[in-house]
Amino acid sequence: MNVKDVKQAIRERVWRLLEEKNTAAFPRPVYGRIPNFIGSERACELAASLPEFQGAHVIKVNPDSPQRRCREITLNSGKLLIMPTPRIKEGFLMLDPTKIPRHYYREASTIGGAFKWGKPIKPWDAPKIDLVVVGSVAVNPATGRRLGKSHGYAEVEWGIMSMFGKVNESTPVVTTVHDLQLVNDNIPKEPFDLPVDIVVTASRVIRVSRVDVKPIGIYWEYVTEDMLREIPLLAELYDRSRQ
Repeated sequence: MNVKDVKQAIRERVWRLLEEKNTAAFPRPVYGRIPNFIGSERACELAASLPEFQGAHVIKVNPDSPQRRCREITLNSGKLLIMPTPRIKEGFLMLDPTKIPRHYYREASTIGGAFKWGKPIKPWDAPKIDLVVVGSVAVNPATGRRLGKSHGYAEVEWGIMSMFGKVNESTPVVTTVHDLQLVNDNIPKEPFDLPVDIVVTASRVIRVSRVDVKPIGIYWEYVTEDMLREIPLLAELYDRSRQ
């Protein structure tokens, strides 16, 4: 099997396991998604207890269901929240808790609420990001290698922000997952893959001894025409890179 086939086989196994063990949460089935899972809120609460979270002023959190509580806690903690829009189709949103009534924080932590209460922000205008929270389908807690749902959104988001110095090798990357998403597989690495520093489940925190450095910038040779069509911001940056 080639690299992509190996990665997909691991994803399929984890999705199937979550469904069979009935640990998947709405929306179901979880196939093709960053899976929501029973205990996702507790995992976010445990992640919020990390010193990296406590000391952060600006936190970027993916827009998927299992990290909704992470977004809410970010706002509750008085921190600026950077949220990519789904599929990065409309770029990034910034949510400032000082500009949102506290009783709307939960709403603002949803995708619809983030569009209502957040404001679009260009990556070059974003503040420096102190912590990144990503979702995963599978993660190897020994190496820090992770798998998303295969579209590379977390990598593109990271690549864009790293182009403008908003994140770098020292920016901590956390993923919150179910224990069943922890794998021992030697996940193959592609140059643009983003490793994680900390894995958090509902029951434990695992600090990773990463085997890979974090990528910097966009690896344009891996960007497809479909990606440029689907992500206007990426197309804009591509045009800039060719000028």
